[in-house]
Amino acid sequence: MEIIYISDFLAADVNGGAELNDFELLSLLSDNGHQVAALRARELTSEFIDENKKNKFIISNFTHLSEQIKKELHDCRYVIYEHDHKYLPSRDPSNYKDFQAPKEEIINYEFYEKASAVFCQSKFHAAIAKKNLKLNNITSLGGNLWSEDTLSLLETLLSKEKNKKCSIMDSLIPSKNTIASIQFCKAKEMDYELVMSPAYEEFLSKLGANDTLVFFPLTPETLSRVTVEARMMDMKVVTNGLVGASHEDWFKLKGKPLIDCMREKRKEILSIVEEKLS
Repeated sequence: MEIIYISDFLAADVNGGAELNDFELLSLLSDNGHQVAALRARELTSEFIDENKKNKFIISNFTHLSEQIKKELHDCRYVIYEHDHKYLPSRDPSNYKDFQAPKEEIINYEFYEKASAVFCQSKFHAAIAKKNLKLNNITSLGGNLWSEDTLSLLETLLSKEKNKKCSIMDSLIPSKNTIASIQFCKAKEMDYELVMSPAYEEFLSKLGANDTLVFFPLTPETLSRVTVEARMMDMKVVTNGLVGASHEDWFKLKGKPLIDCMREKRKEILSIVEEKLS
């Protein structure tokens, strides 16, 4: 089976959580005997779709797809690997009561409806999507994908002695709400450190050097990789109810048991994706 992966950005372009997750999915599919090709959404043409109608498509972030291209994909077998809420113009359900937008504000409805499956990151994420789209093809994957190398690194960082200090993600993204985490630590007279690095491994090392993560997002986090990474490094997590991972049964795990759980997720998520594509 040839699989064509489409996303606004690839891992080579952006070192974001969605791109890291998707890169690992493609690696797993390739290792499991599938031919895999990756294409940026803006590069997808009508001619390419016509030539590849017999192949399967994984559509990740798709804001760069034109309306015409989305309609042409209806004739193909495709799944949507959802990383946020692209059925809303703002991609932010926190703007609405109970995270439910008025029907007239829903966009991309037919694109979601025609998909063989819409994969969400967590039960929390899937519940919000179902509330807005009211479709039966929405599936929670209940986790994310980390490479074996990253899981081994997290296992190493887990064993290092931690400072009695809070890690706060130093993000310019308003929804990550860094200022609220700082205010919380100051109010509680807790030592804190702003953590950021463009190098992923260095970021994890800085994050895991302290014993607590403080994170108060303003919008629903579909999963929140950083929160799961903190738990895998045996850190305490102070957060709110908007973190998708916190709604999963496995979130009670920490350290090595959680790392092993995410190793199992590699097999589980791969199996679900293959089933829905075939």
